[in-house]
Amino acid sequence: MAGVPMLNPALQVQAVGFRPWAAHWLGVLVTPWFMNLVLFPRQREHWQAIGERESRHYVFPAGVFEFIGNRDAELGDYQACSLFSPMFEFADHAAAHDTAVAALDALFDAAHRPASDVPPAEPAAPTPAATAADPAAAPALSKRDFLFGGGSRGRREP
Repeated sequence: MAGVPMLNPALQVQAVGFRPWAAHWLGVLVTPWFMNLVLFPRQREHWQAIGERESRHYVFPAGVFEFIGNRDAELGDYQACSLFSPMFEFADHAAAHDTAVAALDALFDAAHRPASDVPPAEPAAPTPAATAADPAAAPALSKRDFLFGGGSRGRREP
Protein backbone atom coordinates (compact mmCIF):
# COMPACT_ATOMS: atom_id res chain seq x y z
CA MET A 1 0.00 0.00 0.00
CA ALA A 2 3.06 2.24 -0.15
CA GLY A 3 2.33 5.49 -1.97
CA VAL A 4 -1.45 5.29 -1.54
CA PRO A 5 -2.72 8.79 -0.63
CA MET A 6 -4.85 7.57 2.32
CA LEU A 7 -1.78 6.43 4.28
CA ASN A 8 -0.32 8.28 7.24
CA PRO A 9 3.45 7.89 6.68
CA ALA A 10 4.15 8.57 10.38
CA LEU A 11 2.50 5.26 11.37
CA GLN A 12 3.49 1.63 11.23
CA VAL A 13 1.63 -1.68 11.54
CA GLN A 14 1.30 -2.88 15.13
CA ALA A 15 -0.88 -5.33 17.07
CA VAL A 16 -1.75 -3.68 20.40
CA GLY A 17 -2.98 -5.19 23.65
CA PHE A 18 -4.20 -8.58 22.49
CA ARG A 19 -5.76 -10.50 25.37
CA PRO A 20 -8.21 -13.34 25.91
CA TRP A 21 -11.85 -12.23 25.88
CA ALA A 22 -14.59 -14.84 26.09
CA ALA A 23 -13.42 -17.59 23.72
CA HIS A 24 -11.55 -15.12 21.51
CA TRP A 25 -8.40 -13.03 21.23
CA LEU A 26 -9.23 -9.32 21.29
CA GLY A 27 -6.91 -6.45 20.51
CA VAL A 28 -6.36 -3.44 18.29
CA LEU A 29 -4.61 -3.48 14.93
CA VAL A 30 -2.98 -0.14 14.10
CA THR A 31 -1.90 0.46 10.50
CA PRO A 32 -1.07 3.61 8.49
CA TRP A 33 -4.58 3.42 6.95
CA PHE A 34 -6.88 2.21 9.79
CA MET A 35 -7.24 1.28 13.45
CA ASN A 36 -9.59 -1.63 14.20
CA LEU A 37 -10.65 -3.70 17.17
CA VAL A 38 -9.99 -7.27 16.07
CA LEU A 39 -11.33 -10.63 17.26
CA PHE A 40 -9.58 -13.91 16.44
CA PRO A 41 -10.69 -17.38 17.53
CA ARG A 42 -8.94 -18.57 20.69
CA GLN A 43 -11.12 -21.63 21.20
CA ARG A 44 -12.15 -22.85 17.75
CA GLU A 45 -15.12 -24.81 19.08
CA HIS A 46 -16.65 -21.53 20.37
CA TRP A 47 -15.91 -19.41 17.29
CA GLN A 48 -18.91 -18.53 15.16
CA ALA A 49 -17.52 -17.56 11.78
CA ILE A 50 -19.50 -15.12 9.69
CA GLY A 51 -19.10 -14.42 6.01
CA GLU A 52 -16.84 -11.71 4.71
CA ARG A 53 -18.54 -8.31 5.05
CA GLU A 54 -21.32 -9.80 7.19
CA SER A 55 -21.72 -8.32 10.64
CA ARG A 56 -22.16 -9.52 14.18
CA HIS A 57 -22.77 -7.51 17.34
CA TYR A 58 -20.88 -8.09 20.58
CA VAL A 59 -21.79 -6.69 23.98
CA PHE A 60 -18.99 -5.13 26.02
CA PRO A 61 -19.31 -3.13 29.25
CA ALA A 62 -19.03 0.07 27.16
CA GLY A 63 -21.88 -0.96 24.85
CA VAL A 64 -22.74 -2.94 21.76
CA PHE A 65 -20.20 -2.98 18.93
CA GLU A 66 -20.57 -4.23 15.36
CA PHE A 67 -17.81 -6.44 13.96
CA ILE A 68 -17.43 -7.29 10.28
CA GLY A 69 -16.34 -10.74 9.12
CA ASN A 70 -13.01 -11.12 7.30
CA ARG A 71 -10.68 -13.88 6.18
CA ASP A 72 -6.92 -13.81 5.69
CA ALA A 73 -5.05 -16.55 3.81
CA GLU A 74 -2.54 -16.99 6.65
CA LEU A 75 -4.54 -15.96 9.72
CA GLY A 76 -7.91 -17.46 8.81
CA ASP A 77 -11.24 -16.03 9.99
CA TYR A 78 -11.35 -12.89 12.08
CA GLN A 79 -13.78 -10.06 12.79
CA ALA A 80 -13.02 -6.35 12.92
CA CYS A 81 -14.67 -3.19 14.26
CA SER A 82 -13.40 0.05 12.76
CA LEU A 83 -12.19 2.70 15.20
CA PHE A 84 -10.43 5.13 12.83
CA SER A 85 -10.02 5.33 9.06
CA PRO A 86 -8.14 7.11 7.62
CA MET A 87 -5.45 7.82 10.22
CA PHE A 88 -4.44 11.40 9.39
CA GLU A 89 -5.37 12.79 12.82
CA PHE A 90 -2.41 11.00 14.45
CA ALA A 91 0.81 13.04 14.48
CA ASP A 92 3.00 10.01 15.22
CA HIS A 93 2.89 6.31 15.98
CA ALA A 94 3.08 6.87 19.75
CA ALA A 95 -0.21 8.82 19.62
CA ALA A 96 -1.88 6.04 17.62
CA HIS A 97 -0.55 3.39 20.01
CA ASP A 98 -1.75 5.34 23.07
CA THR A 99 -5.19 5.75 21.47
CA ALA A 100 -5.38 2.00 20.82
CA VAL A 101 -4.56 1.25 24.47
CA ALA A 102 -7.13 3.83 25.65
CA ALA A 103 -9.77 2.35 23.31
CA LEU A 104 -9.27 -1.12 24.78
CA ASP A 105 -9.46 0.25 28.32
CA ALA A 106 -12.63 2.21 27.48
CA LEU A 107 -14.24 -0.88 25.93
CA PHE A 108 -14.30 -2.52 29.35
CA ASP A 109 -15.50 0.57 31.26
CA ALA A 110 -19.29 0.71 31.67
CA ALA A 111 -19.06 4.47 32.29
CA HIS A 112 -18.58 4.83 28.51
CA ARG A 113 -21.84 3.03 27.66
CA PRO A 114 -24.12 5.39 25.70
CA ALA A 115 -27.40 6.24 27.42
CA SER A 116 -29.22 4.69 24.44
CA ASP A 117 -27.68 1.29 25.34
CA VAL A 118 -28.86 1.45 28.95
CA PRO A 119 -32.43 0.20 29.52
CA PRO A 120 -34.61 2.79 31.22
CA ALA A 121 -35.42 2.22 34.87
CA GLU A 122 -38.97 1.13 35.58
CA PRO A 123 -40.85 4.04 37.14
CA ALA A 124 -42.14 3.36 40.62
CA ALA A 125 -45.92 3.12 40.84
CA PRO A 126 -47.33 6.08 42.76
CA THR A 127 -48.99 5.32 46.05
CA PRO A 128 -52.71 6.24 46.37
CA ALA A 129 -51.86 8.92 48.95
CA ALA A 130 -49.25 10.49 46.69
CA THR A 131 -51.65 10.51 43.74
CA ALA A 132 -54.35 12.31 45.70
CA ALA A 133 -51.97 14.87 47.16
CA ASP A 134 -49.93 15.55 44.03
CA PRO A 135 -51.77 17.45 41.26
CA ALA A 136 -48.97 16.55 38.84
CA ALA A 137 -49.86 12.89 39.35
CA ALA A 138 -53.42 13.48 38.09
CA PRO A 139 -54.21 12.20 34.58
CA ALA A 140 -53.05 14.45 31.78
CA LEU A 141 -55.63 16.67 30.14
CA SER A 142 -56.48 15.48 26.63
CA LYS A 143 -56.26 17.87 23.67
CA ARG A 144 -60.04 17.68 23.32
CA ASP A 145 -60.63 18.57 26.98
CA PHE A 146 -58.11 21.41 26.74
CA LEU A 147 -59.75 22.90 23.61
CA PHE A 148 -63.34 22.48 24.77
CA GLY A 149 -62.93 23.16 28.48
CA GLY A 150 -63.44 19.63 29.75
CA GLY A 151 -61.80 18.21 32.85
CA SER A 152 -60.78 20.09 35.96
CA ARG A 153 -57.21 20.92 34.99
CA GLY A 154 -56.82 24.21 33.23
CA ARG A 155 -60.16 25.57 34.49
CA ARG A 156 -60.22 28.52 36.80
CA GLU A 157 -62.54 28.50 39.73
CA PRO A 158 -64.75 31.61 40.01
